[in-house]
Amino acid sequence: MTEERTRALATAVIVGALVLSSTVALTSPTVDARPAHEIPVTERPDAALGSPTAAGWSSVPASDVPLSSAPSSVPNADDTSIEQVHVQAVRSDGEFYLRLQWEDPTQNVSAASTRTFLDAAAVQFPVDTSSRPPIAMGGQDNRVNVWYWSGDGGTQELLAGGAGTTTSFPSPVVDATATYRDGTWTVVYSRELGAGEGSDDRTDLDSADSLDVAFGVWNGANGERAGRKAVSEWHYFPLDTSPQGPPYQTLLWTIAGLAIVAVVGVTAFGVLRTRSDEGER
Repeated sequence: MTEERTRALATAVIVGALVLSSTVALTSPTVDARPAHEIPVTERPDAALGSPTAAGWSSVPASDVPLSSAPSSVPNADDTSIEQVHVQAVRSDGEFYLRLQWEDPTQNVSAASTRTFLDAAAVQFPVDTSSRPPIAMGGQDNRVNVWYWSGDGGTQELLAGGAGTTTSFPSPVVDATATYRDGTWTVVYSRELGAGEGSDDRTDLDSADSLDVAFGVWNGANGERAGRKAVSEWHYFPLDTSPQGPPYQTLLWTIAGLAIVAVVGVTAFGVLRTRSDEGER
């Protein structure tokens, strides 16, 4: 067998392997490439999403964020009832909209007596978006902003640097509206993206590639209040909207395909070269 024929056969094998690997990549089941704990943020110019029932929310991607009882020394801290919260987020013309939904069979909107408690929900962000603070109300070196809504219609914007350090902003800039229907609470928070001039204690929602976020929910009918609450781990919003490269699973398939081609090509060429040498003896 001539060396030219050997090379031709090796080339044919390599081309065949390349076609095969490309076919495998294209026909392989697609998987969700979104990393764990990422919550998508939708860009929606001129969106009117301040109402929980706004029609535009139906087309906004969502994430189901699991909740569990917060570590706490308060009585019955591990007895919480809300297991997940449905989260949607939109940026629109300088505004940030955040919609939370969760199932709750009872609507608790009054705390008129010492044994009644409000349904409530909270969203937590780091003040310094370049690092992740302790999830339990932040720490001295990285405080957190908390947006707190309660079933009586109250909305607070809070600052905390650890348990027991919570203070209220004297002039809150967060709005919240809510509806309760068919055993489900829906709450929409809204705020301008920028922290505002001189607001070093307020999270800038537009200054980082990604923004850490955590959630808490209280079921008043279950006696949940203060440290007795269902909470999430840290999740994050991807805020960088610059053009990105191909999804990482596509890159993995490409690298794997090239590796297969290289191995098959080298192996085939070696085998054919050996046979050629034996034929010339």
